[in-house]
Amino acid sequence: MTSKFLLALLFVWGWLASTNVRAQDRHTLLFNDDWHFHKGNVAAGETPALDDHAWRTVLLPHDWSIEGPFSQEWASATAFLPGGVGWYRKSFAVPAELRGQQVFVYFDGVYKNSEVWLNGHSLGKRPSGFASFEYELTPYLNLQGKNVLAVRVDHSQVADSRWYTGSGIYRNVYLVGTAPVHVARWGVGFTTPEVSAAEATGQVTVAVTNASSAVTPVLVKAILSDAKGKVVATTQQQVQAQPGTDTPAALTLHIGRPTLWSVENPYLYKLRVALEVQGKPLDTVEEEVGVRTIRFDAAQGFFLNGKNTKLKGVCLHDDAGALGVAVPAEVWERRLKSLKEVGCNSIRMSHNPHADYFYTLCDRLGFLVMDEAFDEWEVGKNKWVEGWNVGTPAKFGSHEHFQEWADRDLRDMILRNRNRPSIIMWSIGNEIDYPNDPYSHEVLNTGRNPQIYGKGYLPDHPPASRLGELARHLVAVAKQYDTSRPITAALAGVVMSNFTDYPAVLDVVGYNYQEFRYPEDHQKYPNRIIYGSENGMGRDAWAAVDTNAYISAQYLWTGIDYLGEAGKWPQRSNGAGLLDLAGFPKPEYYFRQSLWTTQPMAYVAAAPAPTAGSSTNVSHRRLQPSWNWPAGEQVRVVGFTNCEAAELFVNGKSLGRKQGREVYWDVPYQPGTVLLKGYNQGKEASRAELRTAAAPHALHATAYHTKLAASTHELAQLAVTIVDKQGNPVPDAANEVTVSVQGPGRVVGIESGDLASHENYQAPQHRAYHGKLLVFVQPMAAGNITVQMQAPGLQSRQIRLQAK
Repeated sequence: MTSKFLLALLFVWGWLASTNVRAQDRHTLLFNDDWHFHKGNVAAGETPALDDHAWRTVLLPHDWSIEGPFSQEWASATAFLPGGVGWYRKSFAVPAELRGQQVFVYFDGVYKNSEVWLNGHSLGKRPSGFASFEYELTPYLNLQGKNVLAVRVDHSQVADSRWYTGSGIYRNVYLVGTAPVHVARWGVGFTTPEVSAAEATGQVTVAVTNASSAVTPVLVKAILSDAKGKVVATTQQQVQAQPGTDTPAALTLHIGRPTLWSVENPYLYKLRVALEVQGKPLDTVEEEVGVRTIRFDAAQGFFLNGKNTKLKGVCLHDDAGALGVAVPAEVWERRLKSLKEVGCNSIRMSHNPHADYFYTLCDRLGFLVMDEAFDEWEVGKNKWVEGWNVGTPAKFGSHEHFQEWADRDLRDMILRNRNRPSIIMWSIGNEIDYPNDPYSHEVLNTGRNPQIYGKGYLPDHPPASRLGELARHLVAVAKQYDTSRPITAALAGVVMSNFTDYPAVLDVVGYNYQEFRYPEDHQKYPNRIIYGSENGMGRDAWAAVDTNAYISAQYLWTGIDYLGEAGKWPQRSNGAGLLDLAGFPKPEYYFRQSLWTTQPMAYVAAAPAPTAGSSTNVSHRRLQPSWNWPAGEQVRVVGFTNCEAAELFVNGKSLGRKQGREVYWDVPYQPGTVLLKGYNQGKEASRAELRTAAAPHALHATAYHTKLAASTHELAQLAVTIVDKQGNPVPDAANEVTVSVQGPGRVVGIESGDLASHENYQAPQHRAYHGKLLVFVQPMAAGNITVQMQAPGLQSRQIRLQAK
């Protein structure tokens, strides 16, 4: 036994002997409470002695941009909301359970250009507003007294994105304590390269960090348990952890008769990786994992667990209206469940990595995910200031840090999320090849270009040939960290990119709004795997997927309305979603449900009928679930159904049956009731109804959850509807509703879904839109909370909540 090895053992034994063994277990503490915030720059804001008592106390996640005010001086791209510079500071004593450990602070996301200090010592900078990162605090910690963690955030370039990004520490922060020998951040990898009904092989890789000064013998264990907690597979490996670096371990699990993760049954196992020295525990990491297989085929599309599957997807941005981008898990859970009901089975993370819990929800709810890294590479895109495609665009953005940070940002996205069974593709970019924004090619002088900035080829723009060069590099980076999933990108200028190496270096090629190219390119490039990475809502766009075996996917733009990428003032949001900003379904939602689901459904809405000489079609955006129209007006009643036939009744009188996913009748308006019935095999299978509403009379409200977790400040989501005396929704009601709270809670936002509203989101009052509002109430401590909603002249409504 060498002296060096003896020293290592003495170090570890002494370390274990001097510290409670239980204290060596990993501790992860949510670190969101009691931060002090100041909007504006502060000289030497990192100085521990700085007096910050006058600063505002905030609870993370926090987005200062959503606090407004909305102003035309800002940019339509980012919702006419302000950016700027902000400082966060938190004073804390080291928790008892973390003493004697290495201590880290982990940020899930800070927008953007963050710099972090502990007790005046700079820990590092991160330009990306979407990357997750951590810093070690141990060298600068005061174990006996107060510590000051300071974060400076610089979002002074407001129009730096094509959509709303928010500003600040807008995702969770964690304090993590580990032993000096521990599993590295994102150091566990799990794949299932071989899967059958009888057995699956689970490959587990572990990076063991040794922050001590000597080689340490470590036993690495991998234990897999089923959903009931029963251990189904286990293995272990001895490694010599080298000092000052990460030592790899590779283990194989044999899983008998595995239950496969799928959209219909998102079954999750628990993987536990434990480190031991001389039988004593050092560190434990647990992750939820799934057993499944994925495969894309150029002729037959996508296969999940060997089953051919059409990806019915939507694109999603990070925000949730009134909350900005500081959106907790419970809000996304409600939204995702609504999308599941419409038949959606896939999510495109547009156009950046999302919050950690978003992926957990996708794992648990059964969504297939495209995770996306970038919206621009080395050159900036247009960011519209006055309105979409209006005026002179801004050009600054994430490309300014691409050369230095892109490889690391891509690596971190993959390592952070690689064990998610929901993720089936890594995307290295969105519309990087948007014609003339910025890359150009001579072919733009000819052919069909559905998306193009400017006219034809622009020789002063960077050449399209760079697309292939950069893509090749990024694909190589991605494959260093995961080869179990294909690498993709969403192409906007396929006609141009086909003259480069860009599509050829991708495993799977996404086409944005170019369904017309599918047959031609499939024939010309028979080995290219093509799918719709961004698509419109039209029936033809879905038919291009539904009727072509070689097209596996459609990703609608978009699943939910979002802030930014707006038209001219006063519009400050984009209304392309199936759900509005409050998460309420729009008529388009039900049309999609008729295409994507088999459970019998029916929906009815109306709009003014087309006039003579105009288009015979009525845009779904004009439809309203309303039967309140001017007397005698010709009204088009539209029904959506997946049943074999539909029949419309107006005040009990049948107007006949029709077939199709979308059916309509033009009728002169008369007050009363319209009823749509859906039939299968001649029997009623579904129905939908509209009633003429009288004057607003009362407020009706429901809570998605009335029992809340006080420790995590779980949000209550209260849906408020204005109704008449008979309880019918009043679809055109715009009453101002005031919300007050008694008990340990507060109103954090009120959302109406109105794309042009400039009301203060944090104010206790808000005007209804289409007769509805969504109220977010947050518990600040345990106790009973009463939420009162009232409006002049209307019966009020109370909801009681319980925070435990």
